[in-house]
Amino acid sequence: MELKRCFDPVVDQNTRLLVLGSLPGDKSLAVQEYYGNRQNKFWALMSEVIGLELVPLDYPARLDVLLKHGIGLWDVVAEAHRKGSLDSNIKNRRENDLRVLLKSLPNIRAIAFNGGTAGQLGLKVLGEMAGDYHIIMLPSSSPAHTLRYADKAAAWLDLRLHLAADSQATGAQR
Repeated sequence: MELKRCFDPVVDQNTRLLVLGSLPGDKSLAVQEYYGNRQNKFWALMSEVIGLELVPLDYPARLDVLLKHGIGLWDVVAEAHRKGSLDSNIKNRRENDLRVLLKSLPNIRAIAFNGGTAGQLGLKVLGEMAGDYHIIMLPSSSPAHTLRYADKAAAWLDLRLHLAADSQATGAQR
């Protein structure tokens, strides 16, 4: 099995919402882009959340728009052996130090997990620190998760609550 590594975090000091996946799939790794598999609905879902069409933009522009809206990206798994792209095939994993990243970004108020594996592993990594944030468990944007797009979008639209200008006032207090 091949050793696969995540990408660097996409965050800045204005990040208020951190979206965490598990580990990039093969197509994303091949193009070196978060959610680079064109069948993955992440960019379409985020377009609905922020009200701007991200899909036609080039990758750097997509990342810039997310950052301007206070949204950061990273993965829970730093590296792992995995055949293919399914989370169920992740073996011998090493998690990212989410706690260190979060301590360096005091404006983050909410953490959204893109899929069950990201949520399960991420909550273990965060431990008690998870209580300092609004935790949002999202249905995976992956094509492997066969929930209807409309149902995924309905859940993802809840992220808007954490992007409002007054999100710091309604966010978890630390």
